[in-house]
Amino acid sequence: MLKYFALLALIIMAAACNQKPTELPPPVKIAAHDSIRPDFKKYYDAYKVDGCFVLFDVGKSSYIYYNKEDATLATSPASTFKIPNTMIGLETGVIKDENYVMKCDGVKRWNENWNQETDLKMAYKNSTVWYYQELARRLGQQRIKEWVEKFNYGNMKTSGKVDEFWLNDTLKISPVQQIDFLTKLAKNKLPLAKRTVDITKNIMVAKDTTNFLMRAKTGWGAVGKKDMGWYVGYIEAGKDTFVFANRIQTADTTNEDFGKARIDICYSIFKDLGIYKQ
Repeated sequence: MLKYFALLALIIMAAACNQKPTELPPPVKIAAHDSIRPDFKKYYDAYKVDGCFVLFDVGKSSYIYYNKEDATLATSPASTFKIPNTMIGLETGVIKDENYVMKCDGVKRWNENWNQETDLKMAYKNSTVWYYQELARRLGQQRIKEWVEKFNYGNMKTSGKVDEFWLNDTLKISPVQQIDFLTKLAKNKLPLAKRTVDITKNIMVAKDTTNFLMRAKTGWGAVGKKDMGWYVGYIEAGKDTFVFANRIQTADTTNEDFGKARIDICYSIFKDLGIYKQ
């Protein structure tokens, strides 16, 4: 009997040794000088949204992440594409300067700010979709494709309708890729004339106070049945430069605070990090 139990134990041990170990998801890779802040979740919970956040400290070459895995997933850039679209228009001469006016086509739109003759700086501030769609049509598919590839912007796909590719699921970019692109802009490393960059940076200014200058752009689109919101840009605070990307999502399309949540969450994080002081 003892021999029987001993043999049975050996069989069980051998079977256990031959079993494949339980496959665990790979750990999130993070450099020693980077950090992950799960505590930022409270800022998203306050607005009943999901999301991710990335901040890059240019001077220290270090990153701060909230929900890093989500920050590597690409979605439509929505109106954040107005940043490269502006620069392409200026660099090619299709738009002369920030005062370049386009006449409204007369179509009544839900946003009253869009129902008027508009120049570039107003179109950027009001996120006027028709202005940038007309700019894209004037630029043409080939020129846009060439510049998006020069910028190494997202997945660099611009196929389909020339005035819709950044609004649907054709062109995609992740928050991490937004950081890469905006860092090049902040450091003047894009293949553009100084005049183009200067005009673009001027119209991007979202907040300018003592020791805090922020250039930014919002975006609003959809991922499946969820609303998706962006707030991206960079901050000059004293001698420091911080590049950031915030993306939020919700299935609750009745959430009236969704638009402001994109921005307010960023300010909460900036205050938490000591970057912004009122």
